[in-house]
Amino acid sequence: MIDADGYRPNVGMIVCNDHNQVLWAKRVGENAWQFPQGGIDGNETPEQAMFRELQEEVGTSKVVILGRTRGWLRYEVPCTRQRAARRRYRGQKQIWFLLRFQGSEEDINLATAHPEFEDWKWVDYWRPVHEIIAFKRRVYWQALQELAPLIGTGPAPMPAPRCPEPARVGSRGRLRTATRAG
Repeated sequence: MIDADGYRPNVGMIVCNDHNQVLWAKRVGENAWQFPQGGIDGNETPEQAMFRELQEEVGTSKVVILGRTRGWLRYEVPCTRQRAARRRYRGQKQIWFLLRFQGSEEDINLATAHPEFEDWKWVDYWRPVHEIIAFKRRVYWQALQELAPLIGTGPAPMPAPRCPEPARVGSRGRLRTATRAG
């Protein structure tokens, strides 16, 4: 389901352990790490989608919700990463959840019906901001920054990273970079 603005409703999950480290997962067949995330089906609340997606991607739902972002956080997917059939698709709009893991490490099982991840580890709370793919960086920073007070984690060690503006196709089909008036 894509909204009128071209964004797919989605949930992101920041799962933390008792040491306030976060679960960082490696995508299958890629050298790319990220937080679990997934789409919201038409009949689901963000919370229902979060529990379903967590079970589907990480193989557990042994978490308690510590909080969620107040509103939607959006990112645009670069044209080079979009599927040709998704002409209206611009990116994701996400509600992010901060979760406290309540199980043992054996409860995390990436061998799900349709695995999305092949490895995982606990990392420092702020590390994902520096390692996530550039087009998701601002959203990761916003989510971590907003939710950090819920576990007593201090502010980000650096200002919000600047992400390059997405490339746009001009009226004659040429690629141009968006500019800001300054």
